[in-house]
Amino acid sequence: MAENLLDQLKTMTAIFPDAGDLQAIAQFHPLEAFVDASLITSAVQMPQYEEAIEEILARAREQSGAGATAIEVITLARDLLTVFFGCKILQHSAQRISAEIDMRLAYDTNAILVKSRYLAAAYEAEGISRDRILFCIPATWEGIRAATVLEKESIRCNLILVFGLHQAAISAEAKVTRISLLVGRVLDWYKDEGIRDNFYPDEDPGVYALTCIYNYCKKFGYRTEIIGSSFRNIDEIIELAGCDCLVVSPKLLEELRSTHKEIPRKLSPESAKEAPLEKLYLDRDSFDRFHMDDPMISTKLHEGITGFSRAIEVLEKLLEERLAVSEGETKVKNAAREIFQVYDLDGDGFITREEWAGTDAVFDALDRNGDGRISPEEMAIGLGAAFRLTEDEE
Repeated sequence: MAENLLDQLKTMTAIFPDAGDLQAIAQFHPLEAFVDASLITSAVQMPQYEEAIEEILARAREQSGAGATAIEVITLARDLLTVFFGCKILQHSAQRISAEIDMRLAYDTNAILVKSRYLAAAYEAEGISRDRILFCIPATWEGIRAATVLEKESIRCNLILVFGLHQAAISAEAKVTRISLLVGRVLDWYKDEGIRDNFYPDEDPGVYALTCIYNYCKKFGYRTEIIGSSFRNIDEIIELAGCDCLVVSPKLLEELRSTHKEIPRKLSPESAKEAPLEKLYLDRDSFDRFHMDDPMISTKLHEGITGFSRAIEVLEKLLEERLAVSEGETKVKNAAREIFQVYDLDGDGFITREEWAGTDAVFDALDRNGDGRISPEEMAIGLGAAFRLTEDEE
């Protein structure tokens, strides 16, 4: 009998579990883990971190100064929480983390630089060296320009929301450490647009996009790592055997582990040399033209930035509540319900993957019954919270 698919893949590709919360990280001990607003929102609801959250809010108030506004205190508290949970994961589980930069800064190069430098210094103050942190920056023109500068300062960058070859080409030219593509999000767009209902594995548009990016970077000798994630099925993963790294959900990991058949290596630096690709030379105008000419790329980038920004706003709402309570306000809002309503865009009582638009790993962790949508009860359980009546409902 052939080895299982997972063991075979591990001989060709670095495989990381897509751990969406602290419990999953503790269970799987991934070599790398993500620290984003969704993970922090979930962790803030856990009783074991109650005292730490209060200390961080108090420190944020003190460091912000007497005249600081509530949003200034909350912004600092959010950054302190990012560093706190990042350090905790690095101390007990992962060897390296990818830390999210505020996606609302996606089109502001200077703001991305300021935030990244601040967080890098904050991690260093906690004894975490720069080589153990990747900062997740959106692959807008402004984000790529910021990453170009940061890499020269030994602040490593993971360019995310890459959906097109032009984004990858200019990111690789900037010598960024990593490029990440959400394979399943590309497939979702083609299906949602009604272009086709089904694709053979080797025709999957997400697989094709990542294959082109991998071949381009390897053909022209770039050292940037190519990462695939957000898979919808194991066929996508099999077609990308040989990619530098694939981030796979626990459900698909188990399916790979239980499936036995021979698989060939699909991607390699040697085969990339033969790919019929020409080198791209891009300025701002040509970058924008590539972007505007492909509605999939422009749509998914916008959705990704919106989704990640929404997750940050949810976290800030939760911190605003905690700050108000700690300062003596007695009204306690229903955080889980408010969070749910932010994501339930059509008000039908469920959050779909498209409405979520943030990290797939967190969506999968909250979707406890695996039906592709999150109910209010699943949201409450996932956040470690119970729904309570608001004062008006009482």
